[in-house]
Amino acid sequence: MTRRKIVIKRIENMSKRQDTFCKRRSGLLKKAQELAILCDVQVAVIVFSSTGRLYEYASSTTTTTTSMAMASILQKYRSAQEQQQLLNPVSQLMFWEGEARKLQQEMQMLQEYHRKLMGERLSNLGVKDLCLLEHQLEKSLHRIKEKKGCIFHQENIKLTEEIKLNHEHNMELKNKLSVLNGSTKGAACYPPRQRI
Repeated sequence: MTRRKIVIKRIENMSKRQDTFCKRRSGLLKKAQELAILCDVQVAVIVFSSTGRLYEYASSTTTTTTSMAMASILQKYRSAQEQQQLLNPVSQLMFWEGEARKLQQEMQMLQEYHRKLMGERLSNLGVKDLCLLEHQLEKSLHRIKEKKGCIFHQENIKLTEEIKLNHEHNMELKNKLSVLNGSTKGAACYPPRQRI
């Protein structure tokens, strides 16, 4: 008996549709696994049922769990997609426009955060947000004081060393001066002649 060709369209009968989904899903995942093993390729399959249930398969060569393998393959897919888009000038323009929008949003978030740290635009914050902000400021102030104390300590050590070196230099000069004064005391000192 030969297989008859079926028309590919939505199955109206719910129980037949579910039965077909289970069989074909199993077949699809089996084929994906066979392809990965036979051809030594990375394969990822994601299927959501009509009820929203997730079925997935990801070939795993180095990673152990399916979720880790899936994340690795999806990251590779995104990178390849970005590289492919960069080759097309229109896609490249769209990519850089997207990057510029992301950077602009990030800059706005950082400016808003900076304003909050400076005590501006706090009216829309609740008590919890204000407490978190206060805690962050206290941590920042503590780090600043620690850094300032460290710098003061290093400068104090440096100044102490300079004072010690200056004191040693002064002692050397004092010794040289006393040696010079001692040698001139034994010599006869004549008052300078007055001109007539």
